This record gives sequence, structure tokens and C-alpha cells, in this order.
Amino acid sequence: MSPLALFIAILGLALLGWLSARARAMAFAAPGAPRLHSLPGYHGWYVAIWAALPALLFLLLWVPLSDRLVMDAVLGSPAAANLPPFEMQRNAILNETRELAEGLRQSSFHPEARELAPVYGSALSRYRLIGTVAALLLAFAGGAFAYSRIGPAFRARTRVERLVMLALLLASLIAILTTLGIVLSLLFESLRFFSMVSPVEFLFGSTWSPQTAIRADQAGSSGAFGAIPLFWGTVFIGAIIAMIVAIPLGLMSAIYLTQYARPVVRRWMKPLLEMLAGVPTVVYGYFAALTVAPAVRDFGQSLGIPASSESALAAGLVMGIMIIPFVSSMADDSLTAVPQSMRDGSLAMGATTSETIRKVLVPAALPGIVGGVLLAVSRAIGETMIVVMAAGLSANLTANPFASVTTVTTQIVQLLTGDQEFDSPKTLAAFALGLVLFIVTLLLNIVALRVVKKYREAYD
Repeated sequence: MSPLALFIAILGLALLGWLSARARAMAFAAPGAPRLHSLPGYHGWYVAIWAALPALLFLLLWVPLSDRLVMDAVLGSPAAANLPPFEMQRNAILNETRELAEGLRQSSFHPEARELAPVYGSALSRYRLIGTVAALLLAFAGGAFAYSRIGPAFRARTRVERLVMLALLLASLIAILTTLGIVLSLLFESLRFFSMVSPVEFLFGSTWSPQTAIRADQAGSSGAFGAIPLFWGTVFIGAIIAMIVAIPLGLMSAIYLTQYARPVVRRWMKPLLEMLAGVPTVVYGYFAALTVAPAVRDFGQSLGIPASSESALAAGLVMGIMIIPFVSSMADDSLTAVPQSMRDGSLAMGATTSETIRKVLVPAALPGIVGGVLLAVSRAIGETMIVVMAAGLSANLTANPFASVTTVTTQIVQLLTGDQEFDSPKTLAAFALGLVLFIVTLLLNIVALRVVKKYREAYD
């Protein structure tokens, strides 16, 4: 039985266990019988878990182990003596053997694969039979054990809820351990980089040229790893140009939707505005490269300013449009959370709607708005595709929005593209850049969450 069919069979046994255990528990709940400690549904879930969980854990371990055992059986057969010594060619023949044995292909390019296919098929059938019998026995034994414990006084709810709590704990630990692994991997590789390049040069140098020299006497053979142009490009595009676009448009759209729009208009416009957050960034990149960047270049040339076909302004404008929903959504929630009594009091004193918004609502909602802006900034400085497609790869330290610049994320992509050696400063520089970007975005998120938390406490 294939792993998928076996998985479905185990779930079917678990379903039968749930139905039978629930029916038995309901029989115990007949009039005049002792009161059940747990509802019949909990008894059903207890049996279903015991029927499914041990068998699924066994299946999870058996599938990779059986693949290894099948391959060992194939390589230990006399027909495997004709395999070539070259590893890549051997793997190609073994993959072809597997496809022939499983019926995924009818013809073979290598004669060795045709000889090994019956051996592979026989071993695969044998180990699949062993796994199927063992998994079904585990499912039956677990379900029978749990079914035998059902009774009026059995605390099925307690057992099931403990298992659910354990599953939730494991899920939270996976998230924490994943984050810890990311941090440690970045930190370890960054320390290797800083053992080759001075942290002072990296953090405060103004020349970025991490090329690898072919000859020792080549100009710039040691490379230049001053990351200031990258940091400036990231701030220039993501935190200045994009925010100049996103903050006014996002805030004004939130004010209109909360204060001026009719309910039917808000019901349609708010989802349409938030759909911008669901558009893939590569689509924004195409729009920036094919539409906005040529328009920006033509506009700059019409003003007599030398403008590049890839510019910071083009990338920043499109990035600002992309993060409008982040600013608008947080501002909308902040304005809505302001107590109605503050609006009513301002209007009762004779203030107009515009004056109420400018002098009461926006100042009261400012902490939440600032938190939304900080979250949007952290989202913008981590953007890659728009910058790659519209801003270019030149590490220029310039304030000219019509010039080509690059960002930290773009250089990380550039440094890790293709086959790289992970013992050179050029490749390890990507991890150092990633560590700096991680720390900056983490600090921005911490500040934003503290601001939002303080704001929420003020009106709870």
C-alpha cells in the first residue's frame, strides 16, 4: 500500500474509532445510568487520537527509512555491479530505475535501469507490505486500548485537552526555535565575515565593491565592503520616498473612509484598498520597470536632469503604493478606536468636521498611526523585487532621486545568486547584511508594537 493510501486508511480507522467510542459513551448516558464525566464527543476524540497518532508517527519515520532500505537492497543485488562509479550517473540510473518500478515511465535510456527495476519493485513491495501491516496493527492496537478505557467515570476530556495543549506548546516551540535558528545562522556566518573584514569598514565605509579578483595584483583585489551606500539606498527608497507617498495617501484614505464615506461606500472601498496588500511584489516590480521607470526618466529629462532608466524615485513611488494598505489599515483602526464622546464634544463646542479631525481625532489617534507607519517602514526596507527591477544594482551614495541606487536586500540576492563559495568575504557579506537588516527591522517592530500597545491601553 502506498504511503498516501496508508495515510487515508489510518484516518479511516480513526473515524471508525471516533464513531464507535461516541456511540458507546452515549449508551452509558442512558436514563438511570451514572453521569458521564466527559461528553461523548471527547470519548470519540480520545479513541480517534490513539488510533491515528501512533500509526502516523510510525508512518512518518518509516517512509524515509523504507526508501533507504529499498535502495540498499537494490545496491546489494548482483545487477548493481554494472553501475558506473561516477556518482551523478549512478543517481540518474537509480532514479530511472525507481520510475520504471513505480510505473512512471515505460521505456528506459539506460540498460542497467531495466535490469534493476525488478529488484527495486520487489524490495519496494516487501517493505511497503511491512510498513502497512505495522501501521495498521498500531492503529488497531491503539484504538482498542483507548476503547477499552471508556466508561462513565473516565476523564476523556482531561486527556484530550492535555494533548491539545501539548500540540499548541510544540507549535509555539517550533516558531521560537525557527527564529532562534535564523538568528544563530546569521550570527555565525556574520562572525566569519567580520573575522575577514573589519566591522568598522563594513558599517562606516562608503565604497561597496565586493568583487572577487582573478589575480592577486588585480586592482581592488581585496574588495571593498563599505555598506553605507547600501544602507542609504535602503533608507532613501524605503523610508523616505516610499513614506512620502504612503503616509499622506494612506492617512487621507483612512480619514475619508472613517469620517466622510457613506457605509455602502466604505463597505466596497476598504476591501478594494486592502487588495493592494495581496498583489505579489513581482507584479509591482513589472509595473515599476515597464511603466513608472520610463515615465520618471522622461520626466527628469524634460526638466533637464540626467535621469537613469532605473531610478530610486521609480522604485520608491511603486513601493509607496504597495504599502498604502498598511498605513491606511492602522490609521483606520486608530481613528475608529477614538471614543465617540471626543467627537461629540468637539462638534458640540461648534467645531467643524474638518477641525475635529485635525485637532481632536488625529492627535488622539497619533500613537496608533505612528505604529502603523513604523510597521510599514519595516515592510518597505525588506522589499526586494521592486528594487531589483526598478532601482538597479549600482551602490551609489547620492541624494538624486533620478539616479540608480541599490538596497541591502538587492545586494543579498546578488551575492547569493549562482554557485558561491561560502569561505570568501564576498559571499559571507550577504549574511552580515542580513544580520543588520534583521536587527533594524526587529527594532522597528518592537518600537511599533510598544507604541500601539500604549495607545490601546489609553482607550481600553
